[in-house]
Amino acid sequence: MSRYKILLVFGTRPEAIKMFPVVHALQAEPGIEVKLCVTAQHRALLDQVLDLADIVPDFDLDVMAPDQSLDKLTARLILALGEVFDAERPHRILVHGDTLTAMVATLAAYYRRIPVGHVEAGLRSGDILQPWPEEVNRRLISCSADLHFAPTQAAADALQAEGQDGRIIITGNTVVDALLATRAKLRERPALGEAIAPVISGFEGKQIIVVTSHRRENLGQGMVNAASAIREIAAREDVAVIYPIHPNPHVRASIMPQLADLANVALIEPLDYPNFVALLDACTLILTDSGGVQEEAPAFGKPVLVMRETTERPEGLAAGTARLVGTDPALIVKEVTRLLDDPLAYTAMARAHSPFGDGRAADRIAAILAEEASARASPHHLGEQPVPKALRLA
Repeated sequence: MSRYKILLVFGTRPEAIKMFPVVHALQAEPGIEVKLCVTAQHRALLDQVLDLADIVPDFDLDVMAPDQSLDKLTARLILALGEVFDAERPHRILVHGDTLTAMVATLAAYYRRIPVGHVEAGLRSGDILQPWPEEVNRRLISCSADLHFAPTQAAADALQAEGQDGRIIITGNTVVDALLATRAKLRERPALGEAIAPVISGFEGKQIIVVTSHRRENLGQGMVNAASAIREIAAREDVAVIYPIHPNPHVRASIMPQLADLANVALIEPLDYPNFVALLDACTLILTDSGGVQEEAPAFGKPVLVMRETTERPEGLAAGTARLVGTDPALIVKEVTRLLDDPLAYTAMARAHSPFGDGRAADRIAAILAEEASARASPHHLGEQPVPKALRLA
């Protein structure tokens, strides 16, 4: 009998970061044949992570085109992915998170009755427009997946509350695996962080605020408001802002006119993952609308102010590692100032326990899939066996 074939599908930098530990863990399982298909939703940013992780895809669909609409991208994805699935006939598909790639891959697999495992399952904001379209993407994936790898108890509870079919396993978040592995590499090979090192050293003695912003719902006035707040914060002599600007031209049009002339604001090109990890490790606090950064920063004890009205990662709010500030300039300035000037407030967030895992999530996922592969290879295998709907994190 042939080995159990698992086809992993992802297309963006955040997916690649969170999935490369899973790829490596599965490749170490002798009973599993691992295949990898990337869609290249983020071409250059994706390639940086693949190079870091020493991963070579079996299929590279390269689907992105300039100013491509979501419906056109969806159509290209479902046709291209369908051809790969038909050619490979995997026993299982593995997707991550809430991207268009993950949602369409799940749909294409469902059309072929191929089981889908969903890494980082169960995140919910409760608002289908925030984040948009990711909130609906992740809900649609949950409807078809039969293995839900939930990063936290709250995510598992959300899936159970919806009555989702399949098995729910709490694993922790693979982003912590990736983060800790990359920091270890940086300590062994400091040259991996050489791009950001001179920027950081140029602001020696200042409190460094890292800013990231790219959410579609903040495009336009939301980002203009955030830039206005950053300009006011940057008027302080004890502060420096390092802002890797997303390549989206609409993001740049909102941010650069307000901040490009400030000496203590470094507007830099997007960083590869090791350099971004080095920046997180060196900074004082983070101002972001990113989902992944909400998970990464607490592992390094860095307070996170979230420029969104809702978050699908409420664990950070409950643990005290994150706080919602939206895009109201006055509130952003108030909360940043509080953290910069009040040591007790800063320490309360910096010392809060990270709720997103212990760096062993990928191993847990691989172990579950290895069990599945072993069961299928058994001469006594008679099809699906009853399993508990949810397992708690070991």
